[in-house]
Amino acid sequence: SLHGKRKEIYKYEAPWTVYAMNWSVRPDKRFRLALGSFVEEYNNKVQLVGLDEESSEFICRNTFDHPYPTTKLMWIPDTKGVYPDLLATSGDYLRVWRVGETETRLECLLNNNKNSDFCAPLTSFDWNEVDPYLLGTSSIDTTCTIWGLETGQVLGRVNLVSGHVKTQLIAHDKEVYDIAFSRAGGGRDMFASVGADGSVRMFDLRHLEHSTIIYEDPQHHPLLRLCWNKQDPNYLATMAMDGMEVVILDVRVPCTPVARLNNHRACVNGIAWAPHSSCHICTAADDHQALIWDIQQMPRAIEDPILAYTAEGEINNVQWASTQPDWIAICYNNCLEILRV
Repeated sequence: SLHGKRKEIYKYEAPWTVYAMNWSVRPDKRFRLALGSFVEEYNNKVQLVGLDEESSEFICRNTFDHPYPTTKLMWIPDTKGVYPDLLATSGDYLRVWRVGETETRLECLLNNNKNSDFCAPLTSFDWNEVDPYLLGTSSIDTTCTIWGLETGQVLGRVNLVSGHVKTQLIAHDKEVYDIAFSRAGGGRDMFASVGADGSVRMFDLRHLEHSTIIYEDPQHHPLLRLCWNKQDPNYLATMAMDGMEVVILDVRVPCTPVARLNNHRACVNGIAWAPHSSCHICTAADDHQALIWDIQQMPRAIEDPILAYTAEGEINNVQWASTQPDWIAICYNNCLEILRV
């Protein structure tokens, strides 16, 4: 579709191992992604790359410094382009950055530990799609924090965005590894988290005094990721640390997986639901494979994926472009690839 040059794969090589990655959703920035470095030291980087439609090559538009590797990065979920062009990153803190044409600058740094300079690292976060002024973070200190952003008036160089803790809760008995808002019930108040205690728990911001355990790993293995189905809020996917399978859960039938996707031959690192279909999901793993599954026949067993792609290295992240459903991004080693599906 790019000027008639129907390439199926575009590749970008970064100067370092790529770990975190996310597609921009702004309508005027179709093939733009943010990439986070994984370097085992304090000084890390974030790059903003875009596909140049003339040359069909990825170009690095901007690089900025980041303390520690980003555990996750995410563009503001603004499909209409009405909010400022913001990017959030998690690591030691949650940071919100404003992206300009030539430079990216820090708008605000959010520390959930008010009484000390010490911070427990943030493992992940999610940006609410219904209300982009809401973000949720997960931390190794067993808590999840829901943040509210405010945008003020531009006064010279004064930061436009600030944030405050709306609520903080102890979500698990051990470290929390991921958090994700659900589209159920209006999409603003429900979220779920997973963690080192091996459970998936669901919360409602209006009734925080209790949570619902959706699933517990039979061996109590830590659960690393959770991902909601984009079209049907009853379904979510999760995976265990060092696990080779992805478990699909139905919140209406707690504790019993409706499907297990287990064709990978090494540990799974990433899960991405299709943005436009309730029955397609992509999984990616250390076996170099990105697999797309059709789970329509649940609860009958899902034997094999419908599509498989083999990369040149262990895939550590997969992202399905929410505004361009025929493109999936994967990263392995120092490479980003976008694949037409």
